[in-house]
Amino acid sequence: MTEINQKFIDEIMPRRDPEADKNTFGRIVCVCGSVGYIGAAYFAAMGAVRMGSGVVTLATPEKAWPVLATKLNEPVVRPVPCGADGLISSEALPVLLAMIERADAVLIGCGLGRTYAVAELIISLIEKAGCQIILDADGINAVSAHKDILQQAAKPVVLTPHAREFARLSGIEQANAGELTLFARKYNCIVLFKGHHTLVAAPDGAIFRNHSGNPGMAKGGSGDMLAGMLTSLCGQGIPAVQAACAATWLHGRAGDLAANALSEYGMTPSDMLRLLPTLLKRYNTREW
Repeated sequence: MTEINQKFIDEIMPRRDPEADKNTFGRIVCVCGSVGYIGAAYFAAMGAVRMGSGVVTLATPEKAWPVLATKLNEPVVRPVPCGADGLISSEALPVLLAMIERADAVLIGCGLGRTYAVAELIISLIEKAGCQIILDADGINAVSAHKDILQQAAKPVVLTPHAREFARLSGIEQANAGELTLFARKYNCIVLFKGHHTLVAAPDGAIFRNHSGNPGMAKGGSGDMLAGMLTSLCGQGIPAVQAACAATWLHGRAGDLAANALSEYGMTPSDMLRLLPTLLKRYNTREW
């Protein structure tokens, strides 16, 4: 088992090309949100922005679009078809596929909701998308009864479950490192298993353990931020396993900074978003 620490992350995170433009740093799409879960889409999109993506597009149900378009300045916010319940509908599929065609990575799931129609849409996206896919929250729930679809993806899918989500996915109530590795091997996927010491299991049997983070991060929106950060790093060209490790450690360290400044009780994911850039200053092209 490899321990994730500052030295490990420094070897992953690249310096930025001085001649770069926004396309250099990746175009990602976040398929997230619904009328009842505005915050999930917000934190996913802003996690990607703060992590350095060149272009972040948030595809969200048209009934959620007015609020998110008002809340978000940096991401491009695109409305897609939804049903009367405010959840994304099957009619969104061609619109989403057109968006994803130009994307380097796509995040699917944060706040999408759990219905048969949503699950069908997610499965179709996994089948047809050619870029790196990250599944979080309702994206993971959607494939719980269709795990074989993971083996059909163009690239190994990254899943970001907590213990209950992984139990629904695998039937294992208290998974250990060995069981995570077996699952990753069987379904040719990457499992970022969120917990006290988050584990990242790769399809080749490698497993990594993170030690940053604290209980103050156990609040709604924190996991969505992590998913956005991870998608951003994948979109910037960092291999998915390394991106999962880097996002996990940086997310935990942002939580630690927030806890130290504001307490585990009072800190919020918004505080973590605000403090994340201070951790990234070490990767500037030069001192300013």
